[in-house]
Amino acid sequence: MQRNLLYFINPISGTKNKQALVELIHQETTNRNISYQIIHTNKEGDYQYLPDKIENENISDVIVCGGDGTISQIASFLLNTNVNIGIIPVGSGNGLAFAANISRDFKKAMQIIFAGTAKYIDGFSFNNKFGCMLAGFGFDAKVAHDFSKQKKRGLITYILLCIKNFFSIKSYSFTIEINQQKIKTNALFISIANSNQFGNHVTIAPMASLNDGLFDVVVVNKMNKLITMLSLIRQISVGKIKSDIIEKNKISKGIGYFHCDKITIENHDNAPLHLDGEPITTGTKIEIKIIPSAFKLLQPC
Repeated sequence: MQRNLLYFINPISGTKNKQALVELIHQETTNRNISYQIIHTNKEGDYQYLPDKIENENISDVIVCGGDGTISQIASFLLNTNVNIGIIPVGSGNGLAFAANISRDFKKAMQIIFAGTAKYIDGFSFNNKFGCMLAGFGFDAKVAHDFSKQKKRGLITYILLCIKNFFSIKSYSFTIEINQQKIKTNALFISIANSNQFGNHVTIAPMASLNDGLFDVVVVNKMNKLITMLSLIRQISVGKIKSDIIEKNKISKGIGYFHCDKITIENHDNAPLHLDGEPITTGTKIEIKIIPSAFKLLQPC
């Protein structure tokens, strides 16, 4: 099948020069005699027209030039199509791209689009909203909510908000139903991870895989000693959660680590939520289910 590429560019994601990216797309795609077009994403995240456009114009690949939230929005309209999805990561975190070993360097990312392999990856349903990378309650969601209000984006802004929120961090009451267990807990944050990281190579779920038919759940509980909490968060961020914690499949030593294909969470204190880094409306009861082999992602061979 002759390839026909549709590039989506998010004009506000990240901080990189989008004009340089447009010029590179023109040059690299034209040099390979591949048909293509470029359009902008929309702030409403509404791509209902996309399946018809793909069918009518014989589009083979949809390339998302943006961050995790943009990828998730577009992919949600492509679950029943046969197109490949590619990523040129220009977001602030780029967790899905990095988990799939896609470089943030424009040229290297484009080489994967032209010479990579399309492999199925999982997604998940979050109260019927689609997610492809990570959902969270509590601390990281609060940061996501604050980040969405900033005029200036980028990694530095995100780090500063993390530091600011850390010193006002609070726990929230949850009831979790998972793997035939019902757990009541006060947690600083809960992450439901299809990807192994928040983004920027900061690990949250070191055992997570994009295509194993499961997501990983990390629960970080309220702790009294600040230094203990800092040590624990550091262990998570560098991917060194102890194996005995992971294998227990329960909350122990301030942290719980679970593998599952579905989970129900009662959010008693209306903790803030995020889905693939984008803030969403707080819910009191959330059901999350894996969607195996949700779409085909172009990845390194």
